[in-house]
Amino acid sequence: MSDHILSGRTEDEVLWFRRRGFLQAAAGWTAMGGFAAAQAQQRGNIVELGGDVLLNGQALRLGQTIQTGDRIDTGPGSHLVFVVGTAAMQVRQNSRMVVERGTTINTVSVLRLLTGAVVSVFGRGTSRQIVTPTLTAGIRGTGVYTEVFPDQANRSYFCNCYGVVDMAASGDRAESRSDYHQSFWGEAEPKNGRYLTPAKAINHTDEEVEQLALLIGQRTAWELAGRKGVKDGNGYMEERPPQAHPANASPSTR
Repeated sequence: MSDHILSGRTEDEVLWFRRRGFLQAAAGWTAMGGFAAAQAQQRGNIVELGGDVLLNGQALRLGQTIQTGDRIDTGPGSHLVFVVGTAAMQVRQNSRMVVERGTTINTVSVLRLLTGAVVSVFGRGTSRQIVTPTLTAGIRGTGVYTEVFPDQANRSYFCNCYGVVDMAASGDRAESRSDYHQSFWGEAEPKNGRYLTPAKAINHTDEEVEQLALLIGQRTAWELAGRKGVKDGNGYMEERPPQAHPANASPSTR
């Protein structure tokens, strides 16, 4: 079991991949051919569902299909694992997100996280974005963890678990190239003149990213390399002077 630090989340939330129900469902999902087979056989794309989850304001049930363009809300103690095209996601409790449509109904263009947290793995393909109230991440094939902290003025946390990500928060930008967890804060207010700051890895584990990658027939960068690094965001950002931000900039531009 990989080391992990919790901040406002519980051990049970990050160890969801150990549940017998999930392991059985994941094995069945893989054995039956994954997303392409589910679509061809007109089966749903939900791998695991627990607690109260709403899809476009209506109670979500096993066997349903989550499509791009849908809004997902998870209640207290709830969780959801699903696959759309070449993207697999695990949504934490008390989350609200929208999966926006790309060039086809099964292509994710934007994962817009309004509150809560989601672990996601994206297969290689066209450029996609993850957007929170305080940061934007442009991704291709990668595994990431994203969380919004409403009690901190929607300060957002983002970990590039592996892959290449173009990070942006207000006027600050950085390119993240990661084989093993590079993490950032999208600040609600600047810290030392910056809106994009380095962070430690929190609230997610190697194993859950590995499980999601497996659902879309992939392996993580550290599995392929046979080694791991250090979970630390320090030193990954470009060293450049912070840019000036207009005093009257609206929250939506930050």
